[in-house]
Amino acid sequence: MFATLIKPREELTTVTENSTIQDALDIFNDSSFRAIPILDQTGNLFRGVIYKMHIYRHQANQGDMSLPVTTLMRNMTKFLSVEATFFETLFTLRDLPFISVLDKENHFMGILTHSRMMSLMAESWQTKSGRYALTVLTDGSRGSIERASKYISRYTSVSSVLSLDPDNNNRTTRLVFTLPDTVSEDTLSKIIRVLGRKGFHLESLEDFHEKSYLL
Repeated sequence: MFATLIKPREELTTVTENSTIQDALDIFNDSSFRAIPILDQTGNLFRGVIYKMHIYRHQANQGDMSLPVTTLMRNMTKFLSVEATFFETLFTLRDLPFISVLDKENHFMGILTHSRMMSLMAESWQTKSGRYALTVLTDGSRGSIERASKYISRYTSVSSVLSLDPDNNNRTTRLVFTLPDTVSEDTLSKIIRVLGRKGFHLESLEDFHEKSYLL
């Protein structure tokens, strides 16, 4: 994992395991947080997470607000090591607002937020320095990415490429190519024509400058 993605403990609002549900609710009422990490009394070890929605539900059911936050604790086993791989991070975080990150001694380092991970994904597709994103359907043959990249590379470099298979069918696999800012409309037209002749159907085209779909 990239350490620069982590929001460090020193910049976070946390509660300890002996904090009450009311203590956590007071924090939620004064902030826009959806969830807060729960640490042990030393502030070093991760215990779990308390969510605002669970507190509201507890309060609506006339629950005791003086109970410790551990009463409503969730995600006790949902955390990542600072040495976690990219894919491990992505798939662990996908359904959570944030994931807690632990160091090699299992001490709480901070969190990685869902929004920061999505920003990283967007950056990896070169939306800032790129101009066009072409989404093409493959013809189902082996080496489709290599062949499509080869055809595009006759005219320009490829800033990034992403393969998507939403239907689990290689004949409906999408290849999303991001082309650099230097590509002109004339060059783009040539790329689209050659891809079409070679069996790649253009499904959509996005111009990052216009922020709109052209097809």
